[in-house]
Amino acid sequence: MLKLENIKKSFVQPDKKRIPILDIPSFEIASGEQVVLIGPSGCGKTTLLHTIAGITKPDSGKAFIDGIEVTKYSEASRDRIRADKLGYVFQTFNLLPGFSAYENVLLGMTFARKKIAPSRAKQLLERVGLGHRLGNKPHQMSVGEQQRVAVARALANRPALLLADEPTANVDPGNQQQIIDLIRQTSQEENIALLMVTHSMEVADQFDRVDKLDEINLVVGQAKQTTS
Repeated sequence: MLKLENIKKSFVQPDKKRIPILDIPSFEIASGEQVVLIGPSGCGKTTLLHTIAGITKPDSGKAFIDGIEVTKYSEASRDRIRADKLGYVFQTFNLLPGFSAYENVLLGMTFARKKIAPSRAKQLLERVGLGHRLGNKPHQMSVGEQQRVAVARALANRPALLLADEPTANVDPGNQQQIIDLIRQTSQEENIALLMVTHSMEVADQFDRVDKLDEINLVVGQAKQTTS
């Protein structure tokens, strides 16, 4: 489902110095598999997800999603692939403030080329316990409710792969477990591969497969060795 080959990514500072962020020789996730990638803040987890999703291109290497080499396409083509193949739960929700919960999910469905009934938006919101909030805009919902809308939106297009970036980081403890359960249960029911990144061992301990970023990313691993 997901396969990375020799992915390298760096950023250039104002002084023109290039700072390496990712150096991943190989990484794979099978269809329907649920994987947690754990690492401290600032170690490249979000950069990795953005590279997988085609939001940013690596300096070199290849990323395959459902057999498609995402990294070789233009930005516009990557946008289409992302709409068809990926769901993304952002740490900061990224809901459109002027749209209702239902409209936020429905809008996310319009970008895919799949034929999915609009009723799925309502069904997903009901599944995440927000059937009574369909017409509410983000400012009229709690933080936990906003993240549940974001989860519903990420699942709307029946993605092959769901990426979740610290999905409980901005949610109060009372809603954290509910968010994790929603993501895991829905992914399992629909055979969606899941890659969740986190720095929380409490979250990671709930998954059968937990990978450490410093073990797959040579940049982080070498930095750890240097400072230890």
